[in-house]
Amino acid sequence: MERYQAVIIGGGSAGMTAASGMASLGAKVALIEKRDSLGGDCLHFGCVPSKALIKTANMSHDMYEAADLLGLSISGELSFEKVKQRIDNARDTIQSHDRSDRFTELGADVYFGEASFESDHIINIDNETSIYADKVVIATGSKPVIPPIDGIETVPYVTNESIFELPSLPGKLGVIGGGTVGLEMAQAFSRLGSEVTVFEGADKLFSKEDQDISRFMENEISKELEIKLNAKVITAAYQSEKSVLTVEQKGQKTDYEFDVILVAAGRKPAIDSLNLENAGVEKVKGFIHTDATFRTSRPHIFAVGDTINTLPFTHAAGEEAKTVVSNVLFGLRNKLDHSNTPWVTFTVPEVFHLGMTEQEAKDQNIDYKVFRAHLNKVDRFITAHETRGFVKFITDKKGYILGAHAAGTDAGEWMQLAVFAKKNKMKVGTLSRMVYTYPVKAGAVQKAADVYWREKLFDGPVPKLTKKLFELKYKLTNSGKQEEQYEH
Repeated sequence: MERYQAVIIGGGSAGMTAASGMASLGAKVALIEKRDSLGGDCLHFGCVPSKALIKTANMSHDMYEAADLLGLSISGELSFEKVKQRIDNARDTIQSHDRSDRFTELGADVYFGEASFESDHIINIDNETSIYADKVVIATGSKPVIPPIDGIETVPYVTNESIFELPSLPGKLGVIGGGTVGLEMAQAFSRLGSEVTVFEGADKLFSKEDQDISRFMENEISKELEIKLNAKVITAAYQSEKSVLTVEQKGQKTDYEFDVILVAAGRKPAIDSLNLENAGVEKVKGFIHTDATFRTSRPHIFAVGDTINTLPFTHAAGEEAKTVVSNVLFGLRNKLDHSNTPWVTFTVPEVFHLGMTEQEAKDQNIDYKVFRAHLNKVDRFITAHETRGFVKFITDKKGYILGAHAAGTDAGEWMQLAVFAKKNKMKVGTLSRMVYTYPVKAGAVQKAADVYWREKLFDGPVPKLTKKLFELKYKLTNSGKQEEQYEH
């Protein structure tokens, strides 16, 4: 039986990061991936194909919008095959970066097959091969939640794992779930030409965002999509090659007919096949339970990414994997502060989120201040005719950043300045005193930060003091001139 100092289960972002880090430091490492290639959900079903789809959909939307604005005409029909080709090209390019021989060149062994625990140190692969692990890192990611809707199994629905393989663009698309995946896909397909309806059980969209962002984005999204809030899908059926959903809203039941149903009702850890009970690894509410150093109930077994109840994002999983490398190899107890981890919802406009919302600051009885700027006051957005949105900083009374939020074109790019400032414990005013190229979209950050100095310098005691100082200086100067004239 082959023995390894560390075995990583899962070849996604977190698993590859952990494996490459440990192998680069000289450890004997094995990486196990259940699919026939590395990359994980992000590459195959998540971030990569979804962002390629969103970009392509926005290209189509913007083309028609520009044609209408400039008096041009467009003919022809959209080729969904070409849309899919763009998605596949993006996946193939990034897949080449995640090839297995990159890891073998580092000294890691790569196994393709489904892993499960025989015991807390022995890992079985496809019931054929067993290997021994001194330490284990579980990084198997997540999978879609299929809600308990009566008859859903009779409907040929898609999830984020299969929507990119649709043979044609659906005329009518029904989306169950108004979270990140649901809204990103709904808007993209709407912009490609589908008629889209989103069913959300909660009473609002963007429920994890700051309330100002949530209200703004719900209004923006509703301009393009049919949104049904407080909507519970009761039954599903497949009739005459159409999917029919019966939905209850305010006590009223209504049937809706679609060509395709997208189930986007959340995700859960992909850990069922690991046989965690054989290793003595405990779960809490469906997630693997870990301490702050990512150790499970078995201290030589670690877990990161979507298998644990932290932030369900690729970049969060990657940072957890970086943190865990030294903990696994050297027995350290490093932790990761996710209060400085941002996230972005890639709708149009984009939504950026970092740290506390205003409501969270209120709930914690924090003495806070808010600084904001609207994009219609920022020259770069004005020239681009992209003025929908705003920036909002939440700080403590001294000006240190507690949270930063934005809605706007490319917000995920230019709001990264806020991440740097918050992580390095800078006051929001620091972002005002930087030199920004004119005109750039990051000017929105500067505009919001400028409010800090405006309030501090011009709305406080300083103007009163300087006014008295200048009045005194004026009197002294004029008094001196009058005496000089008298002497002459």
